Amino acid sequence: MASEDISLNDSPQPIVQAVASEAAHVFSKGVVEQIRLIAGLGVEGDAHCGITVQHRSRVARDPGQPNLRQIHLIHAELLEELDTQGFSVSHGQIGENITTRHLDLLALPVGTELHLGPSAIVRLTGLRNPCHQLNRFQEGLMAAVLDRSSDGALVRKAGVMGVVTASGVVRAGDLITVRLPVAPHRSLEPV
Repeated sequence: MASEDISLNDSPQPIVQAVASEAAHVFSKGVVEQIRLIAGLGVEGDAHCGITVQHRSRVARDPGQPNLRQIHLIHAELLEELDTQGFSVSHGQIGENITTRHLDLLALPVGTELHLGPSAIVRLTGLRNPCHQLNRFQEGLMAAVLDRSSDGALVRKAGVMGVVTASGVVRAGDLITVRLPVAPHRSLEPV
């Protein structure tokens, strides 16, 4: 059975709202005009680019593990939600490389392909697990990106992680096409 593209019906077309990158291992990333995604590695010049894990805490545990967190995507609607709660968070400030709009990233299954712009493809690997660095950025932010579902399960809202499967340049305004993996689908879990 083949994978399937999501039909958007009357929904607005998902787009890239902003892109960000940072060569140093710091919390926030600077918004840039474009980023170049490199298959198997991540964002060219970004501190988290690599075949093996680049996040410092994960390197300390096992530097040889595969990098399932080459790229971090977050939905612009979360930034707006945080704004209504009194937080001031702009694109790239909580470590994301790509900010999307009109796309429920958290509802997508593991293995979903996001076709970004003319040629880049990112395959989703899991959820970002919010950490204490969010509170260093703004006190209370970690709790603001965590929620509970109606059955009491923890909901992590701080974005999704992925790996680059096709290289290409990505810019703000680029369209996003979503291709779901073959069913059965697995929900995203922290990676």
